[in-house]
Amino acid sequence: MRYIVIGAGAVGGTIGGRLFQAGHDVLLVARGAHHDVLRRDGLRLITPDSAQTLGVPVTRDPVRLRDGDVLVLAVKSQDTVAALDPWPRNAPVVCAQNGVANERTVLRRFERVYGMCVWLPASHLEPGVVAAYGAPKSGLLQLGRYPHGTDALCERIAADLSGSMFTGTAVPDVMRWKYAKLLGNLGNAYEALCGRAPGHEQIMKRVRAEGRAVLDAAGIAYASPEEERERRGAQVEVRPIEGVERGGGSSWQSLARSSGSIEADYLNGEIVLLGRELGVPTPANEVLRREADRAARERLSPGSMSPEALAALIDAEDRRTGPAPA
Repeated sequence: MRYIVIGAGAVGGTIGGRLFQAGHDVLLVARGAHHDVLRRDGLRLITPDSAQTLGVPVTRDPVRLRDGDVLVLAVKSQDTVAALDPWPRNAPVVCAQNGVANERTVLRRFERVYGMCVWLPASHLEPGVVAAYGAPKSGLLQLGRYPHGTDALCERIAADLSGSMFTGTAVPDVMRWKYAKLLGNLGNAYEALCGRAPGHEQIMKRVRAEGRAVLDAAGIAYASPEEERERRGAQVEVRPIEGVERGGGSSWQSLARSSGSIEADYLNGEIVLLGRELGVPTPANEVLRREADRAARERLSPGSMSPEALAALIDAEDRRTGPAPA
């Protein structure tokens, strides 16, 4: 079985690199300067315990698929359609992505779709280099058939991941875990906008209260924080890497790389969308979505807004739309 990892950034680079280290057939799909460095010099995978340069095959263009190929989609949600468009429709697709909209989008085009709930602390800020901070395992990767269930392929992928410095688990309710992860990812935009400045507690309390209220109103199940902590245990702890300064999460990295786009429409925007459909106010998530999009378009640096300015915008939106859930 060959793993074709579409999007060789923080998540895709770590997954592809670790599978390659364990002896699996891997092809990375990358673009721009990252592709050029990977092709010329290999993937530099840095972890708390080692730094290796891996000669993982790489391409920027689609290749002819073989029997047994699996597409692992590890791009941001806003890039899903464009990333998959050139590929033949006869391969299974694993959505190793944040958010909950990708699986349904992919299912329009591909028959076999798998969701993956990704807990994998990593960063990609320099072409050809990925830093993975998780230890003793690089990540906890739960996957299942979309919309529910497991099958033999799912179990095999989980086993391959478990033999490649991950904890891979096949679960029948993967979307319940992904919705729980979505609630956690609602803070990504705050981190991108305000960095780690103090004052986030009240804002994030409002943001996540809106998220839970919307999911509850929609009747959407999500794992509890206690379940998440129990499932992770001490398998994936964030540890420092000597000589490598750890920045922020995926949205922070989007601003740090001046990529011009950010995933907020599929994180905070998912809550806003459901809120609009159900008539549940979501002013805090709307402001985070809107301001993160603006920061990406204007190529602002991470941490360019103060928590006080963000809170004032949320209060103004709250007055405009009505009170948010307590």
